[in-house]
Order: sequence, then C-alpha cells, then structure tokens
Amino acid sequence: MPHNSSKKTAKNQNDPLQVGLKLAEILIDGSYLTKEHLKYGQRVLAKLTTNKTLLEVLIDLKSLTPDDIEKGLHGKAVKAPVGELLVELGYIRRRELELALTIQKENKGKKIGEILIEKNFISEEKLLTMLAHQYGVAYVDPEDSEIDKKLFSRVSTKEIQKLNFVPIYEEDDGVCVAFGASNYNDEQISLASKILGQQIIPALTSDKIVQDIIRKYDTQKKVIKEHRESDTVEAVNSLLLNASKEGASDIHIEPLKRCLRIRYRIDGVLVPFKEYPLDIMAPLISRIKIMAGADISEKRRHQDGRILFETEDGTLDIRVSIYTTLHGEKIVLRLLNKQGILLDMKDIGMFPTMLQSFREDALDAASGVVLITGPTGSGKTTTLYSALAYLDKPDISIITAEDPVEYVIDGIAQCSLNPKINITYEETLRHIVRQDPDVIVIGEIRDVFSAEAAIQAALTGHKVLTTFHTEDSIGGLIRLLNMNIEAFMISSTVVSVLAQRLLRRVCKYCTEEHVLEPHEIQRLGYKPSEFQGVTFQRGKGCNQCRYTGYKGRVAIFELLVLNELVKDALLSRKSSYEIRRISCESAGLVTLLEDGIIKASQGATTFEEIMRQLPRLDSPRPFSELQRIAGDIK
Repeated sequence: MPHNSSKKTAKNQNDPLQVGLKLAEILIDGSYLTKEHLKYGQRVLAKLTTNKTLLEVLIDLKSLTPDDIEKGLHGKAVKAPVGELLVELGYIRRRELELALTIQKENKGKKIGEILIEKNFISEEKLLTMLAHQYGVAYVDPEDSEIDKKLFSRVSTKEIQKLNFVPIYEEDDGVCVAFGASNYNDEQISLASKILGQQIIPALTSDKIVQDIIRKYDTQKKVIKEHRESDTVEAVNSLLLNASKEGASDIHIEPLKRCLRIRYRIDGVLVPFKEYPLDIMAPLISRIKIMAGADISEKRRHQDGRILFETEDGTLDIRVSIYTTLHGEKIVLRLLNKQGILLDMKDIGMFPTMLQSFREDALDAASGVVLITGPTGSGKTTTLYSALAYLDKPDISIITAEDPVEYVIDGIAQCSLNPKINITYEETLRHIVRQDPDVIVIGEIRDVFSAEAAIQAALTGHKVLTTFHTEDSIGGLIRLLNMNIEAFMISSTVVSVLAQRLLRRVCKYCTEEHVLEPHEIQRLGYKPSEFQGVTFQRGKGCNQCRYTGYKGRVAIFELLVLNELVKDALLSRKSSYEIRRISCESAGLVTLLEDGIIKASQGATTFEEIMRQLPRLDSPRPFSELQRIAGDIK
C-alpha cells in the first residue's frame, strides 16, 4: 500500500505512516527532531516506491540519527500495534510482518510477537529489549546467583504465578521485580507492591523465564520428575522418526541455561523443534550415548559414535558428535539414509555445457584427480555418487574408502572406515592400490597424508575422485599448495575441481515475482541499467513450506577444468585472483556467484539466498554473456 494513499488511511491507528508520525511527535517534543525536517521527510517518503519507513527516510536525510531515536523514545510508551512499531524502528521488515499477520489469521489467539519469534524474524531478547526500552525499564535474564531466594518466602506460589512476576533482589529503595511481558502494566506493579509490602523497581523479562524460575524455586512443589527409561527411549525414537519424516539432515540437542533445546536442520537452515525441561537432559543424553556406543560415564571429553536406526522406510545411518559445553554435553546427530536415492548426472542441476565438460574433460579422463569441494552440507557426496554411477561399468573396477559409506551401490567395493579396529585412512589407502582398481574414491582429503595418497594414486595411472573442504574451485588448488604439495605434482595430476553449494529452492506453491531494487542489483555486482528486464522470484510463505518461502534445495556449481594456461599459472605461483581470471578467460569457468544469478533469474532460488551463501570474490560478467555461456538449463 503506498504511504500517501489517502487521508482516511492516515487517520487509522494501524497505518504505518501514522505509527511513524507518533514516534516523530515524541522526538519533536524531546527536541531531537524539528517540524520542518518532519514535513520534508514526509514529502520525500510520499515520492518513494520502496517500502521505507518514515524514520528510515529521516535518518537517510540526516534529520535524525539512530542514537537520537534511542534516547528520544526511551521510557515513552507508544500506543500502536507491536508489529508496526517493530517495522518502523527497523527491527523487522514489512514482508516479515505481513507473513506473521497471515499466520496469525490461521492461528487465532496467537500473539504477533510469538509468531515473529517462532519464525526467527526477531529474537525474543531483542523484542523484549525494545518493549522494555519503550516502558523505560530494564530487560533482565537473571542468573541463579542474582536471585534472592528469601524473597520467595514472602509470597505464595499461587500469587506469583497469577501475577506472572518474580522478585529478584532487594535494594534500599525497593525490590527489583521481573514481570513477564504478556501482562506487564501499572496494575500488576501496584499489586506486586502490595503483596511484597515494598516499593517496586520493575523490570521486564520473558514469560518463560518467569515460569522457569517459579518452578525451580517453588518450595511447596518439586519440579524435578523421575523419567522412566521407557519414557526416554520413546522420546529419542520420536525425535529420530520425526526428523526423518521432516527431511532433516541434522538434529541439534543443545543444553541451555534453563532448558534442553532441540533444533532440526532442514534445507540447510536450523529450525526450532522442541524444548525439554533440564531434568530430562541426563537420561536422554545417556540413551543416545548407549545407542551410539559411546562412554556414558565420560562427560568431560568430546566423543563420536554411530547409530543404525531401523525405520519403516529403511535404515538410518546416524553420525553422532558429542561436544562438552558450559551447560552440559551438546549432541549433533547427522542423518544419512543408507537407502538414499542416487541422482543421475543430468539431474544434479548443472547447465548443459558444464555437464558436458564435467563428463568428457573430467570423468572420462584416463587418469588424474577429480576434486569436489564445498563446505559441510553442500551436496558434495551426492555429486560424488552421481559421478560414480556414471563411471560404473562392467569393465571398470571401482574401490572406495569412505567415512562412512552413505550410499550403497551394488558392484562397487565400498569400505567404511572404523578406527576402533584399525581400519583407518592410512591403513586402507596403503592396501587400496593392491586391489587392481581403475577408479579410486577417497571419501575426503582431510590431511597431508590423504592428499599425497590421492596424488600418488593418480601418478600411477589411476582415476581418483575425492571431496575437499574449500570455498571455491581455485581455493582447492591453493589449499593443496598450502599443504606443501608441490605445484608441479598438482598441475600434472589434478584434472578438475568442482565447487558447489546448496541454496534453498523457492516454494512453488507461493512463489511471487521479485523485481530487484537498485541497491540489490549493485550488491550482485551490476549497474541497474545492466539488469533491466531481469526478475527473480521469492516465496510469500505458506503451509507447504512452513511459511519460510522455501521448499527443497537447488545445487550451484563452479567447474574448473585445468588447461595449460591454468597449469602454468599454478606453476608460477600466481595469486588466486590471477588464476581465477585466467580460468574465466581461457577455461570457461563460471563462478558460483554467476551460476547462482542464472538460476535465480530462472526462479529456482532467491536474491537473499545468493547473498547468504555464495562467495562474491569478483564482479560477475554481463548477464547476457552468462546466459550465452550457460545455455538452456530449464
């Protein structure tokens, strides 16, 4: 809705401009803003086509500073919808508020603040800090050591639960009391003062913190419950089954100060799942340790393990990492479906010219090392197995050393490493060449030994496929140099480096057109005139995508096939910038950023995902040239 739509709208208390004007009036009263500057800001705002707020415009015009706003609004409660207030103050974006309001319509009775926190549009701490600032009180998250337990003897559990407050400490001028945000008002403060018989120094905190403290320090009831072993087994099984059903790649079990938090990583992003009381932490972690074959008595050291969990859909191979923290042991479970679907090479998402080059110049080479690089969770293993499926023929012998085997392929000799029985990389790689292989797969180059083993195997005429953790394709070569592998060894053995990322895919059920703003085009590395007529897509958020706007993921690739010019640059120890420039000019390198821009222009992913995930090392080539290089990948 335009900001200058009508006088009638401006009178509406929920109108964005009206909220901005209320804030501006407070700032004028405090001499932080002049009426002339406000009028000029309104005229500028009326001419803008973007969704800027009145305060943002006044800051851009240098009529205000963020510090002026913070000082001028401190202790000044504004009667306005909290969502509009958050947008006007720059805590959330207009699109996020609109999505939250849509969800609120479908979940009547739910507060807008709850939804904004659930969807990670704003943290609870930031929201409550803003509200506390408006009320002119402190936001607190009291530590156990700060709470005077004697104060609890003055009031009954029933009273403090009803008023949703906890007394924290006593001073000469009164008692500091933390009130839950849901019902903070003058009446509650007055009632608390009567109950405690003292002057109140109010503070704001979350309802959950209040209830957690009440439960912990309630002398009339015991809050720690005994959890039978069967309950814990059921809780862990439910956790794993639900994660598998939701398509999660990882489960994070995190002990916090007041709860045990469970989060799932879905489509590459952590999503809150559930919070358990701390009393379930010990039995739940012990259960997972038993399943993973870890030492349940050891709580001071990091541990690893593996779980094979049977489900109706097959076996889940779960990697377990146990990490000691200040609040207890944090566990991350990585879910690997041993019956996973192998993707055909043509289905992994490369555009035709890149796919042809990867097949003919890299995989079909007689010998040499093919590196697949990227961070954890970027789809390297899926690409590696697609390449293996392409190479798997009756006259080819393929042998692997993996940690662990993630996809089982019939006809390939796959070895899953197990250091407990001395099946290590070192031991396995010494024996692997004696098996008369044509193709050797080293699951990951993780140290100098495995890097040298890959190079030596290629020098003896083998084709070697492996993965590597680097930012981009050039970074793979540079990291090998930094591992003290000789440049001539790298140039004579490495055939290609394929870098990749996984970006969230736009939800097809709620996609809408996204015309890039000039500043967004500039962030991509273009001038607005060079990007005319190009539109991206984004998801509005719906039930199908859990209101994220994304469903599934799309792979972004950068393929470097080493030609003579690139090898010469490597031998000359040129900088990564020079090697990248030579690769683009002579080897047809399309960078990760360029591939992402092409796929975003076709509606596969969004501008925000490109900015969040892809390295921006150089400016991309003209968009028309990228389209010509990429060909038709729809």
